[in-house]
Amino acid sequence: MTDNKKTLKLDALRAEVRERVKAFAEKLKEELGENLESITVVGSSLTEDFKAGSDINTVVVLGRQRLDSLRPIASLTRPMSRKRISPPVLMTKSYIERSRDVFGVELLDFQLNHETILGEDPFAALSFDKKDVRLQCERELKATLIRLRQGYIAASANKKIVRDILISTAKGLVPLLRAMLWLKDIERPKTAEATFSKAADEFSVDTDSLRTAGKWRHEKASLSETETASAFESVYAAVDRLAEIVDELEV
Repeated sequence: MTDNKKTLKLDALRAEVRERVKAFAEKLKEELGENLESITVVGSSLTEDFKAGSDINTVVVLGRQRLDSLRPIASLTRPMSRKRISPPVLMTKSYIERSRDVFGVELLDFQLNHETILGEDPFAALSFDKKDVRLQCERELKATLIRLRQGYIAASANKKIVRDILISTAKGLVPLLRAMLWLKDIERPKTAEATFSKAADEFSVDTDSLRTAGKWRHEKASLSETETASAFESVYAAVDRLAEIVDELEV
């Protein structure tokens, strides 16, 4: 095993997550041995979006995907959940390479917000075909519209459930908006707030409802039936317009 695979590089992590990630990474090294190729922290724990109750997300690259690699990671789930570390996304180098055409949105977002703390960086050198990314954006936005409609019906207009649906929708739209900005060769912000603002400017779409719904995740304020209905209509209209825009986008 090379020194690069032995040494943890934690200095770039936020102080409030460093020790938790270190304990998790050390346990992975111990359990996975030579099959562990890299550990990368991704997402909001690297940005100003991170809050005290936010989860820490990681991507773990293995030499081979096999059942005996899943068992030790599964055994870490409970103690790590207490430290707000989500189960890692498991990949191999070949899986990443072969998935650029179908998971371009997600991989682009990993590429934007990531810090490899062990092994070689699996995302920095990736390239993507704009046609693949545009198609995925269109598919995901149109699927979001279906989920919004079906979710509202299933919730029977229950305010709390609808609120949770809107929170999830806003969160899921952030990487899609960044990908749409990337399609237009526009610099992508690393925070959700800045992403909504940039998308509003570049695509002439009102993203205020999305920005507001995104903040509800860390707030406990309840909404009235009128406020819930208005928020749903605004979010739906924004997603619908974004779907139209990306459908017409030439790349």
